[in-house]
This record gives sequence, structure tokens and C-alpha cells, in this order.
Amino acid sequence: MKYPTVLQKLLVTFCLTLFLTPNLDAQTKKLKRPKSRVGVASVDSFVQESFDLYDKVYKYDGYAAAGTPLEDEDIDVLEEALEEMSSLSESAPDILNDLDGVGVLKQGKSTLQINKAKKALKYSIKTAKELLLGQRERDKKDDDQEKDSESSESEDSTPKSDDKANDIDSSESDEPEEEIENVSDGLEVYSKYDFVPGDKLIFYDDFANDFIGDFPAKWNTNGSGEVVTLNKVTGRWFEFKQGYNTYFIPNLPRDLPENYTIEFDLVALGINKQTSSNADLEIRLESNNTFRTGDDFARIRMPFGQYSVFDFNVNNFINRESTINNSIQADIRKAVLNKPHISIAVNKERFRLWVNEKKIIDIPKLIGANTTIKALKFHMDGFKKEGKERLFISNLKVAEGGEDLRRKLMNDGKVSTNGILFDSGSSKIQPRSLGIVRQISQVLMQDESIKLNIIGHTDADGPDDTNLKLSKDRAAAVKDALVNIYNIPAERLTTDGKGEREPVGDNKTTDGKGQNRRVEFVKI
Repeated sequence: MKYPTVLQKLLVTFCLTLFLTPNLDAQTKKLKRPKSRVGVASVDSFVQESFDLYDKVYKYDGYAAAGTPLEDEDIDVLEEALEEMSSLSESAPDILNDLDGVGVLKQGKSTLQINKAKKALKYSIKTAKELLLGQRERDKKDDDQEKDSESSESEDSTPKSDDKANDIDSSESDEPEEEIENVSDGLEVYSKYDFVPGDKLIFYDDFANDFIGDFPAKWNTNGSGEVVTLNKVTGRWFEFKQGYNTYFIPNLPRDLPENYTIEFDLVALGINKQTSSNADLEIRLESNNTFRTGDDFARIRMPFGQYSVFDFNVNNFINRESTINNSIQADIRKAVLNKPHISIAVNKERFRLWVNEKKIIDIPKLIGANTTIKALKFHMDGFKKEGKERLFISNLKVAEGGEDLRRKLMNDGKVSTNGILFDSGSSKIQPRSLGIVRQISQVLMQDESIKLNIIGHTDADGPDDTNLKLSKDRAAAVKDALVNIYNIPAERLTTDGKGEREPVGDNKTTDGKGQNRRVEFVKI
């Protein structure tokens, strides 16, 4: 039975009133992040970002409780987090509008999670301000009262199934909806991720130097697009505008080498079960850097349709002849709704592609043996027009390398990489960097006599003593990943940090800074 829209809104309003969060003047018990998503993209994004920021502030609140003073780096992180939280709070999704057309039971679950996220945001904003002003003293509060609050919002009280007839986001399957782990909550999901990024930067663009509303300076097109900001994700994004035979081409400074990697993030808005089965993003590697088709190319079409599982289409032309034209089935429906990270590795003729931590394509001879790739091209097709379905890209990185670090470490006794990425000003490893850590673990597993010294390096931004501490913390974080994820004995690993003291690149340039932010592994 389908409830009328008015009744749905009344139900959501009642839920909001029923589950109003208590005052957060003091907190002694950490709020629990929801364990599962609700399947409504805007709600899931709002909840995830709220708790990511909450975790940062809660950590510093703990420092205050222990009487530990904040360092300059801590203050910078808090100021940045406060700005993000204020923006997120102001742009909180309109609950009634976002949940129109969604199943009634899912509306209730969404409301619970939104309330919990608002509670986390309220605490985070208040606490961050007090920490920055030096006024934060964590009050003690009766644990029973806090437990009662948590109990009232427990996910155990939410329905375990959805009304499929009324829920456009529910699964096609009759099986119960699977709980999806949020990959940002832990690194274990990426433990088998084997992508290794290149270490010699060719091209990078996060659009930080472009004006909002302009076409990005480092790209070319025969159509239209613009740089924008989005209220639910950080940073600047390049919006592709759909058009017939419209291509978006980054201005690569040179032809691509035999071995290179490509990485980028995507955001898709307006995608739902009415999205066409033909909606896809074409990623093309081509011997021609103009807008016409060259004699040699490899092309992948990534699907965005939601009402069923659709295929990746893969085909190529080598000397004007197609040698591969095939479809590869992969269910990435939930991934494309949640800012997927795309990774591509080309090693001579071999082509591999990952969506987040999952490898989708691995073709030994997709690229022509004597083909010189001159351009990376993007083309979107099959999306609803008039801005109803939109696609954005950011953090495009093209780098030479992607070599097998295992052989280099075994042969040379040491290896240096800037492919292990950390959150800005932090020692938190970004999950997609684990491909490198995994390769190092394989060397240690193969030869149990090997011991390694892990050495962290930073760029020259910030005070020298802060960078020295950060480099040591990052080396320790890599050791922790090897020990806790790959079960390498801790006694086989030592750590050190050099801060900004041993640069290999020019700290006055973006590329040079990227080279200096690196981790070394040296046989002892």
C-alpha cells in the first residue's frame, strides 16, 4: 500500500519530534557511528561526513580531559574541522524533500540516523569552539543517563526490512538488504587492494586554482563544463556537461609512458532507479589528443544505472582494427552513489581498473604494443538532461610508474614511495594507499629473515619540529598497518622520521612537495 505524500511528511515530522536529541553540554560516552547505510545518498553522505568530523573533535576533547595542551598543528586541524562542520550544518539536507518517494520504513531509519548525526555535529561545533578558546573542561555525566539516550536512538529499534513496493532505492532481490560497511571506518576492507600508484607525477588537478563557475584552466573540451563546490563533499569539482561527441581532455604535458597510473574521484547526483541503463562515463586512452577519434585507442564505459546490474563495456582499436569488444558484469550501483575512487594501472599492453578497493578489469593486451598514448579523454552519455542527473570529477592524478615495489626492495635493499597517502596534517593512512603496504608485507612474508626500517618524510610546509613529529607518526602508522592488518611481527620493524630535512624535490612547487612527502623502506 502506498501512503499519500502528506501522510509521509506527517510521519517524518512525528519521528523528528519523537527522537529529538538531548542537550550536549557535556559528554563522557562516545556516540556510536551508525553501522549501516540507509540507501538514501544524501542521508548517508550527511551522516558519514558528520561522524568523520565528530571523530576528529572527540579525539581533541579527550586531550583536554587529560590536561594535554593543543599544539599548533592541532589548532589548525580544529579550525579547518570547525569550518567544515559549520558549512555542513548550514547545508543539512531538507529531510522532508530528500525523503519524498522513499519507503515509509526507510524514512524512519533515515530520521534516526539524521538525528544522531545532528547530535554529533552539535557536540562537535560547541566543543571545537571551546577547545580553540581554551575553555573546554569535560564535565562528568552519569553513564546511565547517557546509556538511556543511546538506547532511545539504537539501531536495534529500527525496522530490519523495507517496503519494496514503495521504496525506489530498495534492492531487486527478495533477500534481506545487506549491511554495507563504510570503507572510511577502517582499513581492513582494503587489505587485498593491490593497486600501486605511480611515483613520478605527470598531471594533477584538484581545481584549487580555478575560479568557481569557470572552465578549468588545465583542461580542454569541445563542449562545456564548470568548476563548482558541493554542499555535501569537500573541495572543488569539475562538472561535465553532457553533449553529443563532447569530450573533456586534461592537458597532459607529454605523451604517456609505458607504465603509468590514473586516479580520480567521482560524484554523481540525481542517480536513482529511473536512471537509464545507457548512462555511463567513457574513459578513453587514445593516440590522438584532438576531438576526433584516432587510429589507436582503448575505451571503457562505466555504468551508472541503478535498477539492475549493468556491464562495463570494454573495446579497443589497434591499427584501425578492433581486437577486443566485450562486456564485464560488475555490481557497482552502491559504489557510484558514494563518491567512488577510480584507479587505473597501465603496464605496457596490460590494463587494470579498480572501483574503490574492488578490481573490475584486468586485460593483458588491451593497449597496442606499439601504441603511443597521447590523451586521456572523458565522455558522459545517457544521463537525464536539464541538470536532473549530474556528474563531477576531482583529484585527477596521472603518474609514471606503478612498478612492482617488491622486486625493487628485494634487489636494491630499499625503496622510496610517495604513493602512501595520509590525511592532511595527520598520520591517518588513506585506505586506497594500502596496495603499497600490501606489497611490502608480501616481501616480509616471503623472507622471514628480513627486517625493515620505515622512514617518514614531509614537505616544508609548517614548523620544522611539527613536521619532524608528523614524519615519525606517519612511519609508525605504516608499521601499525603492517602489524595489525598483515600480521607482520612488530619486532621486525623499526621506524624513524626525517621531517622536511632530506628533500628530493623543490618545496616551492606543488610537484616538488608531492615528491618530498614520501615513505622509505630500508633493509636492516
